[in-house]
Amino acid sequence: MIYFRYPFSDQILTIDEASAQKAVRFVSFDTDEIIDFNGNSKEISLNQFLDNTTDSDSLSSELIDFKEEKETDYLTKIQQVIDFVKENNLSKLVISRRKLLNLERDKVNLTQTFLHLCEAYPNAFVYFFIKDGKCWMGAFSEVLGKFNKKTSEFETMSLAGTIPVNEDWTHKEIEEQQPVTDYIKNILKDYSDEVGQSETYDHPSGNIKHLRTDFKVKIDRQDVEKIISELHPTPAVCGFPKEFCQKAIAEFEDHPRSFYAGYIKVETDETIQYFVNLRCAEFFQNAVLLYVGGGITADSSPEKEWQETELKAGAVLKNLSFN
Repeated sequence: MIYFRYPFSDQILTIDEASAQKAVRFVSFDTDEIIDFNGNSKEISLNQFLDNTTDSDSLSSELIDFKEEKETDYLTKIQQVIDFVKENNLSKLVISRRKLLNLERDKVNLTQTFLHLCEAYPNAFVYFFIKDGKCWMGAFSEVLGKFNKKTSEFETMSLAGTIPVNEDWTHKEIEEQQPVTDYIKNILKDYSDEVGQSETYDHPSGNIKHLRTDFKVKIDRQDVEKIISELHPTPAVCGFPKEFCQKAIAEFEDHPRSFYAGYIKVETDETIQYFVNLRCAEFFQNAVLLYVGGGITADSSPEKEWQETELKAGAVLKNLSFN
């Protein structure tokens, strides 16, 4: 079962599972785990969606023996990461954590939570799926790639740096976003002689905002998956250089990211779109795990990084609906 909504749309879509065509694919951060939804996408009405109301009590899996990372432990680790970034002259290393919400007597109304996310984040790709004993939901607006089959135009964006919407950008956020922009531009130059690049501007997302730069190129259809494999994971969710930072993440993080910081591929007759899977949560009968992270630089403050992850967790947390 899957439901999703495109950015700036009010249509709720699902997959009819009437064919073998791969319509929606979820790829984990390490690309080792894949969940496919085969068939054709079709719109369903709000009433049809509400007729299939689902809550966490109906899920088949429970979260067992989970120990949440304490704030003091996180602060200690982030200081170690900052030292590591300085020692290795890294521009950024992205470190994630998981925030636990014990449901106890409460049940999350997953259907209403999805609708709340759609309302709160009109510019986001919003999804909700249950398959193979897993239940995930998320809402985020970063496009890893979009390919138009008719025009052969490929679009992507550099999205990084996070502060509350009412604050001003500092050197830290600007320095965090620039390597992402440079990384993407260098990849695209290998596939096209002309790389269109926008100015950097604010990208609001609920209670927070990011720095964003857009790119547009014309490419061959056969190069789409090659570009995606080079782009993922971008410095915005990993760091740079990519391979070195992936190894460092495995050392510093004591949990699997699973589908967090992976991507979602959605294909239709006209387009192939790839959305970065951030601001997401994994749901169980008895708990919710919210996955959040931040880009650690030499200028990072452990306390501010903790506050940033709390802000990001709130993107999903404040939209949870309980029965």
